Amino acid sequence: MQNRPLTLIQDDLVDYEKAMERMADLVQERQDDLRPDTLWLLSHPMVYTVGRRTLTEHLPDPSHGIPVVPTGRGGQLTYHGPGQLVGYLIVKLGPHEGVVDYIREVELRLVSALGVLGLPAERRDTPPGSELLTGVWTGGRKIVSIGMRASKAVTSHGFAMNVNGDLSPWDLAVACGMPDVDMTSIARETGEADFDTVRAVVAQEFQAS
Repeated sequence: MQNRPLTLIQDDLVDYEKAMERMADLVQERQDDLRPDTLWLLSHPMVYTVGRRTLTEHLPDPSHGIPVVPTGRGGQLTYHGPGQLVGYLIVKLGPHEGVVDYIREVELRLVSALGVLGLPAERRDTPPGSELLTGVWTGGRKIVSIGMRASKAVTSHGFAMNVNGDLSPWDLAVACGMPDVDMTSIARETGEADFDTVRAVVAQEFQAS
């Protein structure tokens, strides 16, 4: 992985739609070279976000009361909630670098972070004809979702790592376009997880300060 230090922004719980407004401003600033490459770490209140390819039958029943919000990132349905670490990456890509190249780097940095935290993990290549296996996995279960896009060579959106939150909302919809996916968390796999410690390790692995 290349040396790519990032400027770190940290927040606690931020409404998803308000976060999208701020992210758009950060992207514009990076496109105009008014800010450096940036990692924004935060969490969201309970919300499902859906990409452009999300099928109607993958959506949750509205009676559960969790909002469903369309988003401009790649990927399909994902869930955000307290106890999940979200990282938005506003990074200017190199002249011969595409967003898929950068997603691979993001996966590897998150694999490394989980290793530091004592949890073996891996990224996966997608077999031909299969649903995208983008993200990070441990023991056959998915622990990090990733959905990104790039505009004028600047990335936006990012990753969501399940740390110690309630996993039951994942069972109310079809996550990542995969009906059989088993979503897990650091706390489920290791028995405990300190959110502040996880956040600090992830920031370190992204060279973010």
